[in-house]
Amino acid sequence: MTPRVRAPQLKGRGWLNTGGKELSIGDLRGKIVLLDFWTFCCINCLHVLDELRPLEEKYADVLVVVGVHSPKFEHERDPAALRAAVERYEVDHPVLDDPELITWDQYAAKAWPTLTVVDPEGYVVATMAGEGHAEGLGRLVDELIATHEAKGTLHRGDGPYVAPPPADTALRFPGKAVVLPTGNLLVSDSARHSIVELAPDAETELRRIGTGTRGRADGGPDKAEFAEPQGLCLLPAEIAGSVGYDVVVADTVNHLLRGLTLATGEVVTIAGTGRQWRSTPDDHPHDALASDLSSPWDVAWYAGQVVIAMAGIHQLWWYDPIKRTTGVYAGTTVEALRDGPLPDVWMAQPSGLSTSVDGTRLWIADSETSALRYVEDDTMHTAVGQGLFDFGHMDGPADQALFQHPLGVHALADGSVLVADTYNGAVRRFDPAGNTVSTVADGLAEPSDVAVTADGTVLVVESAGHRLTALAGEAGASTAPGTRHRTERPPTMVAAGEVTLDVIFTPAPGQKLDESFGPSTRLVVSASPPELLIEGEGTTTDLRRRLVIAEGVAGGVLQVVAQAATCDAEAEHAACHLTRQDWGVPVQVTTDGAQRVALVLRGLDENP
Repeated sequence: MTPRVRAPQLKGRGWLNTGGKELSIGDLRGKIVLLDFWTFCCINCLHVLDELRPLEEKYADVLVVVGVHSPKFEHERDPAALRAAVERYEVDHPVLDDPELITWDQYAAKAWPTLTVVDPEGYVVATMAGEGHAEGLGRLVDELIATHEAKGTLHRGDGPYVAPPPADTALRFPGKAVVLPTGNLLVSDSARHSIVELAPDAETELRRIGTGTRGRADGGPDKAEFAEPQGLCLLPAEIAGSVGYDVVVADTVNHLLRGLTLATGEVVTIAGTGRQWRSTPDDHPHDALASDLSSPWDVAWYAGQVVIAMAGIHQLWWYDPIKRTTGVYAGTTVEALRDGPLPDVWMAQPSGLSTSVDGTRLWIADSETSALRYVEDDTMHTAVGQGLFDFGHMDGPADQALFQHPLGVHALADGSVLVADTYNGAVRRFDPAGNTVSTVADGLAEPSDVAVTADGTVLVVESAGHRLTALAGEAGASTAPGTRHRTERPPTMVAAGEVTLDVIFTPAPGQKLDESFGPSTRLVVSASPPELLIEGEGTTTDLRRRLVIAEGVAGGVLQVVAQAATCDAEAEHAACHLTRQDWGVPVQVTTDGAQRVALVLRGLDENP
C-alpha cells in the first residue's frame, strides 16, 4: 500500500478570487482539492486552465481547484501583473500568489504545470506533470466521490471562489494589430473574444466582429465566435481574391485558423479541427481542416504561404490557403534554443512574427527563451537571446542584450526590427547593421505587438493597458536600466558517469497503455551545454534511459520530453489519450551526486 501523505499547508503572499479571505488546507476539508501549479507565461499552463474548465463545471459542488501561481519570470512576481493574468485568462477559481515558491517546494513540484489532487480528508492522492490529464482526473474524481460519500467525509456545496467585479474598458487585453489598406486598424480583442476595427485614431470603434462570448461559431459579425484570438495576417490581394477572405486570424484557444472577409465581416474556419495537437511531428502536408493545431499565436505571410507561430508545441507551421493544406515548417517540439537548418531546430513558445520588407527574412519573437530569432534561406538564426532561463533588460551589443518574454515583433523598412518586450514593459529596437539593441520606450503595460501606419507612426498594443498607444521620439534612444535575471531553481545533484533517467507514468483509472499504432511511449533527451551528456541524447520508446554525464562539466540543463499514449481499458469504442510533458532539469555534477533522476509524468495513489 502506498503511504498516505498529509497535504502541506498553503502558504504565499496572498490570495485572489476569494473575496479577500485566506484559505488553508483545513478550510477545504470535505472537498476534493486540485492544486494547479502554474505560471502565466507558460503555454502548457494555459492549456491546463482550459482543460480544467469542464471539470470545474461538472463537479462544481465537490471539487475545488486552487491555482498556485509559481512564477518563472521576474515580471510574474508583480502582484498587479498576476491579477491582470487571472482576469485575462478567465481563471474562475481561487489563486494563491506564491512568488517565493514556498508551496511549490512543499509539494515538490518540478515542472510547469504540475497538478496535485488532495482528497476530502486532506491526503495527497495524485501528482502529475504536464497537460492532457482531464480524462484521468475525471475518473479519479468519480472514484473519490464514491469512496468519500460512502465514508461520510465528502461535503457537497459551494466552494470558496468569489468572482471579482467586472471591468469596463473599450478593449480588454488586446493581443495583435494590423494596419488595413484603408488606414483603419484591425485588433484582436482577446479577452472579449472578438475582432475590432478601429479608425486611424486607434480609439474610435467602427465595428466589432464576434459576439464577445467564448465559442467557435462561423458566420457574420453578429454570429461568429472566437476564443482568445491573437494573430492577424492580411493576405496579398491576389491570394485574397482567390480564397474569398482577406485576413487570417489565429483563434488561439480554439486551436483554429479563421478566415475573415473585410467587406462583410463573415468568418469561416480554414484550418484546425478544434482539437489540440497531441501527436508526433512529421514532414508531410495535411488537409488543413483535418489537422489538429496547438495554440496558434501569430500568423504572417512569408515565402508564398502563411506561417503560423504554433506556440503550444514550440514550432512554426505553414498554411497554404490555395491548396488548403498545412504542415510543420520549423521546430521539433523540444522546448529550447537551437539554431540550424529547418526544420530541425528548437524553439520555445514562438508568439510574434513579422516579415522583412524585402521578404527575405521572417522575424520571430521566441518568448520563453526571451529571444529575437529569424529564418533566412531555410535556416534559423538567433539575433538576441541566450536560453530558457536567462532574461532581463539590457541594451548594447546583441550578444549581451536581454529581453524578458517578448510577444511581438515588427520589421521596419530600414532593416531594423522593433520588439514588443512584453514583460519589460518596453519597445526595443534591434539594428542588424550595428548588431546592437536599444530601448525605444518603456513604462508600457505588457506591450504585445507593434504596428506602423503609412505615415510612419509606431502604434503599440498595450495589452494590460487595454489600448493602442502611439509612440513619440527617436527610435534607438536607450533608456534601459540594465538588469539581468536568471530563473534559479534548485539543481539536482548528479554523479559523473552512469546515471539512470526514469520517467514514471501510471495510466489513469480505467486506462491502459495503447500499443495499437506502435510503441505507446516516447522519450527525447538532450542537454545544454551539449557536452554535459557523453551518452544518452536522442529519442527512444522506453521511459527509462541510461545517461553518461561528463566529469569535466560543472552542470547544465537536461531537456526531457516524455509522452505516453493510453486508451480506455473496457469501453466498446475506446477513446485515445496522449499525456506529454517537457522538463528543463537543472543539474549540478558532484562526486556524491545521485545516480538516478526520477520525473513523474503521472502518479496516482493505488488506494484513493
